[in-house]
Amino acid sequence: MATTMPGEQGLDLTDCDREPIHIPGAIQPHGLLLIAGAAGDHPVVAGAGDIEGLLAPDWLGMPLADLIGQDVSGLLGASTGSLQAVAPRPVTGLAGSFSASVHRAGKQLMVELEPLPDAPMTAAATLAWLDAVATGFERASTVPLLCERAAVAFRALTGFDRVMIYQFLDDDAGRVVAEDKIPELDSFLNHHFPASDIPRQARALYVRNRTRAIPTVDYVPAPVRPAAYAGADLSDVALRSVSPIHLQYLHNMGVAASASISIVKDGLLWGLVACHHCAPRQLPPDIRSAGATLASGLARQIHAKEEALAYRERLRLRAAEDLVVPRLNREEPLRRAVQAVKGDLQAMMGADGFALVDRGTVATSSHCPPDGFVADLADWVQARGGEPLAVHELGATYPAAIGVAAASGVIAVPLIDEDAVLIWFRTEQIEEMEWAGNPHKAVNAEPGKPLSPRASFDSWTETVRGRSRRWTLEEVEAAHRLRRRFHEARQFQEVRRLNRELGKSLAEKDALLAQKDVLMKEVNHRVQNSLQLVASFLRLQAKSSTEPAVGEHLAEAQARLAAVALVHRRLYRDDQVESVDLSRYIDELVADMKTSLGADWAAQMRLDLAPVLVPTDRAVNIGLILTELVINATKYAYGGAAGPISIALEQHRTRLRLIVADEGGGKGDGEGFGGRMMAAMVQRLDGEIDFGDNAPGLRVIMTAPIGEPQRLAVD
Repeated sequence: MATTMPGEQGLDLTDCDREPIHIPGAIQPHGLLLIAGAAGDHPVVAGAGDIEGLLAPDWLGMPLADLIGQDVSGLLGASTGSLQAVAPRPVTGLAGSFSASVHRAGKQLMVELEPLPDAPMTAAATLAWLDAVATGFERASTVPLLCERAAVAFRALTGFDRVMIYQFLDDDAGRVVAEDKIPELDSFLNHHFPASDIPRQARALYVRNRTRAIPTVDYVPAPVRPAAYAGADLSDVALRSVSPIHLQYLHNMGVAASASISIVKDGLLWGLVACHHCAPRQLPPDIRSAGATLASGLARQIHAKEEALAYRERLRLRAAEDLVVPRLNREEPLRRAVQAVKGDLQAMMGADGFALVDRGTVATSSHCPPDGFVADLADWVQARGGEPLAVHELGATYPAAIGVAAASGVIAVPLIDEDAVLIWFRTEQIEEMEWAGNPHKAVNAEPGKPLSPRASFDSWTETVRGRSRRWTLEEVEAAHRLRRRFHEARQFQEVRRLNRELGKSLAEKDALLAQKDVLMKEVNHRVQNSLQLVASFLRLQAKSSTEPAVGEHLAEAQARLAAVALVHRRLYRDDQVESVDLSRYIDELVADMKTSLGADWAAQMRLDLAPVLVPTDRAVNIGLILTELVINATKYAYGGAAGPISIALEQHRTRLRLIVADEGGGKGDGEGFGGRMMAAMVQRLDGEIDFGDNAPGLRVIMTAPIGEPQRLAVD
């Protein structure tokens, strides 16, 4: 038993994260690996496993087609758009038959051969079983119930002694959310596992390779030979030999065979189907394929049920908001208005207490900390820049809150027009976390000895204090909306006051309402004029230049300047001051780009945008990145002609993803002036950008936090 208070940290080891598990130089011996050239008749240049005894004695140097009895070129040609192909017919060896799969790895082909089971599942039986299970998934009313059904289904499919649905948490630790097992085994249900149990590079491979099997942990690795090919990248090889650290980890758990199937939701690793067996057990390719299909269906159902839950939560919050807003629009002091709706405000957020700090005066409701603490907290929040704060462990960022149980969780919203702060409190929720072993001794790293995994998985309970129930993303969004509603209410009141002072003249009222718009139009007009002057100067310079390279650079500068003008113009037209709906902003920005690019390009551009609320300054950078990516696609993807361009915006927890993809010969790897400018903007967003193969074309994914790193909406 241990107790953790806010700010305490466990051991941070990165040795496991640096292990090159993608180049083990060997495979598991239950199968065979052939490495062949990707050109000509695909001569076999290397391999692993008992190829001489199971396939052909003189295999080295043979054409791949002769060795496996398949038309390799036809097989690869039939897998258009995919990097992997499965042979339609079994490969007949010297001792039995094998299933075969082929995938490209740079300038080589990797061929995996695995023994066929005595009675493989038929396609009809597999489809019927998957359909029945999918129906059960659809009827599950909640994600926990869905995961329980999934554990039962995967155990029925694989026959393993224990099957766990393992979900990754925000800190990369994991929790077993569902389990199905034989009665003789102890349960891991609801147990937590530290992030070090599954290193970072292993999690990356789980996204790339959706299934993984270890028929026995006591195998002797079969090395790749000749030795010159021992450094081959086996990232996509299912037979790839497993890290000795992981094998020892399984030994320590008492596991003789294991398998895992990735649960990938929205392109990100949500969790794993972890299978353990007390004796050696094969997981044939047909079962792995069925498991991968079932895991994809499970991920879609998780997504659908999480979206439905979020939608219902948004509806509830909107309904509660509609009860509060009418009172705010009355012409009365802020304190009186808030006092009238304090109960509704507290219930709306599911808070244990609510407070208003108005010009240093504190008014509390229900379970709140002392007034002095509340006043100091309000001052600290305003000193941070006046941005809303949402935390479920206040003591981790505001040390004065350590030990103040009533203020473990806080949403604090400084109002825009008032020297006032709205604060919702959630009290400490003491949490008993069950771990499968002590997480603070997750890895043994004694000086001078090899890194080894932990040896104990006995249930270890940790008491966590100083935390409240987490605020949901929908609740944080509602707090931001309330802030805008207070701002709008005060603006409306000011407009009405000004109208009365001017004799309630309709013309005067219109003039007052238009003052801000006129000023912004003037500012926008001057900015646009300045940009046009610079653009004109660049055009004159381009015309007068006799060097083609200089002309090209000036033309590119004009394009960048036009993009800046477009982003500025679209942002000016938005009705938000501090934050914008990024989906609406991108939609309008793309509409302008369609107009400038012409009808041919406009017809080819497709949008799939999820609503994401972002700060205005971040929207500017995202808009510039988008225009740069679209400019690159129009320049390089189709040789100047119009072609399909897809633009997508997605949200995953507290991060967003902007995806721009073409289906032509798009290029881009972050080089050149535009690439450097884009990299700088991505860095300002504290984000990442990835240039990948869209098969065909280029697929660029920019990932970034929705808010500023130091002001995340949900900690």
